Amino acid sequence: MRLACLLWLLFVAVYDFRQRRVPNWLVLAGATVALAALALGIQPFNLEWSTAFTGAAVGFGCLLLIHAAGFMGAGDVKFAGALGLWVGLSALLPIWIGASLLAGLHSAFWLALQRWPVLPRLALMLQGPSFSSIDSDGGASPKRRRIVPYAAYLAMATAVWMVWGRQS
Repeated sequence: MRLACLLWLLFVAVYDFRQRRVPNWLVLAGATVALAALALGIQPFNLEWSTAFTGAAVGFGCLLLIHAAGFMGAGDVKFAGALGLWVGLSALLPIWIGASLLAGLHSAFWLALQRWPVLPRLALMLQGPSFSSIDSDGGASPKRRRIVPYAAYLAMATAVWMVWGRQS
């Protein structure tokens, strides 16, 4: 089951880095496998139902506040909830700290490259794809850019926690 979790984290990280979004089908797939592992008693981190659901609620709820303030996409919030089902409440804090440090480095590096454009291709890669959408009037309006792929950094921090940081 750890391999299934790592594979899911890899898919989320790659998708978020490339598209700056996490699709619902990918979040639901991870949540479904986490629930199945709980139901079958093969949860890789030996969590109880209450611990997993508390992790999901706290993961979703805390990032929902950041999303409501306009600083994060909804996919990041849903992914955090599904991630909480896998790792539980106690692992969320070190994972959030690691992911936030990585996201902060991403932002600082991108801002530095905007100010001093010595590597323009790298700055474009860090910025991610450009999107546009149609507003309600039918005219084109730019969609808010998501420079930092936070779900990808959550996935990376979780993989590090699984491999090196977890005490068994």
